[in-house]
Amino acid sequence: MTGRYTGRIQPSPVITDSGVDHVRLAYHYLDSGDLDGYGSLLHEGPLGSDLEGPGTRGARHQITRIVAEGDCVVAMGRLTPHERDFVDVFTLSDEGMLRACRRYYSASLPR
Repeated sequence: MTGRYTGRIQPSPVITDSGVDHVRLAYHYLDSGDLDGYGSLLHEGPLGSDLEGPGTRGARHQITRIVAEGDCVVAMGRLTPHERDFVDVFTLSDEGMLRACRRYYSASLPR
C-alpha cells in the first residue's frame, strides 16, 4: 500500500500504534519537564534531532483526540492554563519514532 501523497510505502499498523504511544508519552514527558524522556522518543535522523517539543513552557496538554494513519499522528487538545486549542501533526519515522511535528492553534480567541 502506498501513501496518498508521498508514494511511500505506509508502515504497518504496529508501527502506527507505536507512534501513537510515543505521542502520548511525549506529552507526558513535556508536561512533567522530562526532556531526556522526550528526547528518547525522537528519530535520530536529519529531522528528528532538531524536533523541539510541541508546546509552550509551563503549559499542560489536555489531549481530547488522537487520529493516526500510516506515518502520521494528529493530536487535538487544549493547553492550560493558556486556554488555547491546538492541533499537532506528527510525522513518524519507519520505526515509529517522532520525526517532525507542526502545531496549529485555533483561530478563535480564548474563552
